[in-house]
Amino acid sequence: VITRPEMEIGRYHWMYRSSRPHRYHHVPALRGNISPLGIQGCFECCIKCLGGVPYASLVATILCFSGVALFCGCGHVALTGTVSILEQHFSTTASDHALLSEVIQLMQYVIYGIASFFFLYGIILLAEGFYTTSAVKELHGEFKTTACGRCISGMFVFLTYVLGVAWLGVFGFSAVPVFMFYNIWSTCEVIKSFQTNMTVPGDQICVDIRQYGIIPWNAVPGKACGPILENICNTNEFYMSYHLFIVACAGAGATVIALIHFLMILSSNWAYLKDASKMQAYQDIKAKEEQELQDIQSRSKEQLNSYT
Repeated sequence: VITRPEMEIGRYHWMYRSSRPHRYHHVPALRGNISPLGIQGCFECCIKCLGGVPYASLVATILCFSGVALFCGCGHVALTGTVSILEQHFSTTASDHALLSEVIQLMQYVIYGIASFFFLYGIILLAEGFYTTSAVKELHGEFKTTACGRCISGMFVFLTYVLGVAWLGVFGFSAVPVFMFYNIWSTCEVIKSFQTNMTVPGDQICVDIRQYGIIPWNAVPGKACGPILENICNTNEFYMSYHLFIVACAGAGATVIALIHFLMILSSNWAYLKDASKMQAYQDIKAKEEQELQDIQSRSKEQLNSYT
């Protein structure tokens, strides 16, 4: 016969396993620098910060800065060299190219404005990328998108589209001096080949700058032929201006690619923010309905308790 004290002792052993002899188990080592209290270490914090970086916007910003820097810097120096070539070899009278000099000086001031504007605009777009990335990362958290933020994202999409179209025109315009310098350079190569083969005199081969419309037809001399043209092609101003115009054209193309990249990123971010606002509205309605249901249940229980 089992007595009552023995029954209580058996029940105690069955309910509380800790009454058995204690066994020590191996505790696996904690990965990283996480402390036993759950505090993240330096490595985990760095990984979390790197996870919130908008890498697509960062790449587009670097490409945009590089393209604008190449276009503005190389274009400014190349325009200065072009004026020097015209004054020394194609238009010796200052009044003939006065208008062209004023236009080139105005373009150089425009280059200063373009560089300053795109420096600020690239930083703003990168900040907008950080903002939208945090909004998407914390979509189900405490982050709340606002109508003002969505409107700003939409405005950036429209502005980037307009700038992309404008830079397509800039890219096409920057190819014009490359075409002109290439024609002069190819003519010099033809003169060298004819002089080597002794087939046609080099004096008969000329380049007339007046036909491009950059200087008037009454400009003196307006054209260069034979050895004079060959000497022009061998000068440092011509060599540097030609290659700098090529680099400036490549910079304009890189800027166009960066703006197209920005346009895709901003469109995607705007769609994410729009979906986030719809999700927040749905969660607010759902929370409100659950609260109303809890209120109804609590009132029903109170009425039932009052009746009983």
